[in-house]
Amino acid sequence: MIIREAKPEDIPEIQYVRNSVKENILSDPNLVTDEDCNDFITKRGKGWICEIDSKIVGFSIVDLHENNIWALFLHPDFENSGIGRKLHDVMLNWYFSKTTKTVWLGTSPNTRAENFYRISGWQDAENHGENEVKFEMTFEHWKNLIKK
Repeated sequence: MIIREAKPEDIPEIQYVRNSVKENILSDPNLVTDEDCNDFITKRGKGWICEIDSKIVGFSIVDLHENNIWALFLHPDFENSGIGRKLHDVMLNWYFSKTTKTVWLGTSPNTRAENFYRISGWQDAENHGENEVKFEMTFEHWKNLIKK
């Protein structure tokens, strides 16, 4: 397993993984374009991918402009393998090395993602849109979590 920074040439496989998920499915896959992905991993923030046998099986992307986790997704065949935790931790360590601003994310309620973020120490925030749970992570809370 290799965790590394995402590059523009990874975008087709990132899109494949994003569109393979069974929860938090995009209502219209065309809503997230290759140009969006490129912007988020090269200008707005940074992304990471997990490769197994030279194949991308998961990715995470954080947005420094909106202080938001833009994406954290795994191909369903690789869930419950620790990859999500590794991508999450690399992403938050990098984010908080760049800013101390609180980061937020939204996810669908009653999903494995919601449970993952709760277990990972994310704190409930006000609702974010219809049928979405919003979480926040402060700099101090993250630093206390990684000390444990």
